[in-house]
Amino acid sequence: MTATHLDPDTVIQLVGDAVTAPSMHNAQPWKFVFHAGSGGLALYGDPERAMKRTDPNHRSLHLGCAAALFNLRVSAAWIGLPVRVQLLPDDAEPWLFATVTIDETAGADHELASLHDAVRRRHTSRYPFSEEPVPTALLDGLWAAAHVEGCRLTVPDTWHIDTVLGLVRDAEHREEIDPLARAETAAWTSPTQDASGTRSDGIPAAAFGPKVSGGRTPVRDFGWANPIPDRGWAVFEKRPQLALLSTPGDTRADWLRAGQAMERVLLQATADGLATSMTSHPLEWPELRWTVRDPVAAMGHVQMVFRLGYGPTGPDTPRRPLTEVLEIRE
Repeated sequence: MTATHLDPDTVIQLVGDAVTAPSMHNAQPWKFVFHAGSGGLALYGDPERAMKRTDPNHRSLHLGCAAALFNLRVSAAWIGLPVRVQLLPDDAEPWLFATVTIDETAGADHELASLHDAVRRRHTSRYPFSEEPVPTALLDGLWAAAHVEGCRLTVPDTWHIDTVLGLVRDAEHREEIDPLARAETAAWTSPTQDASGTRSDGIPAAAFGPKVSGGRTPVRDFGWANPIPDRGWAVFEKRPQLALLSTPGDTRADWLRAGQAMERVLLQATADGLATSMTSHPLEWPELRWTVRDPVAAMGHVQMVFRLGYGPTGPDTPRRPLTEVLEIRE
């Protein structure tokens, strides 16, 4: 594909793939603006969709928007369209996270293009995984996926897995006794409907998964906020296989790199036949976040906790219509 400027039809295709990205509570806190005259595409964060209690500095909001940006890069590579991404291009516009333009000097990125099939197959799975270990070769590939985006992926030792699981439980307890945090979770897991009769954001009940029967797991239980009759129980894996994504620093630019690395890891895992889920629960409490890192590893700042394994894929979760997330200007 040869072009010097993006066109509306192409932008619609790119953004359609972009918005399948994960975000905290499936809030989908992104806004794309296409400037038809210049052919440039801009990605903004939407502060109206921020978690004011559990994400007050908007770290998770940045991660979600950056995951959508990575999907857009994959989509562009798949149609043979090299693009240039500039992060945080204007200090005067703090909610402008990135701009995307065609890069006439770049060649095709076959590695990115190969991930396109996974973009719409990736779903968060809050179901039990088997005890089958993830092969080292696949973990090495996920490490490489994070590394190419400027981040680090670490597989914690057994003792540190126990520490992380304990911190998840601690974070759950903190949320349960914090009325603002409880209200926030309840708001994004309620079945409130829009004019069409369905909700286009949030975590639907079908995606909660079963309740945990014994043991500890890093799967976030959204069911306590909005209980579901006959939801059911299940035994989860005894030793969850975790991976920690970290960055050297903890700036907004680090968060945007981490979000792209997060999605690259998730798409690579999906392409490799793995089921995945994530938790940011202990990362949402400053008192706990620092403890998530491995003190004997040069990990920097942990941005996400992955759970990897073999098991059922999660269900589709709703997505906002493109008319809400994409604006085309002359």
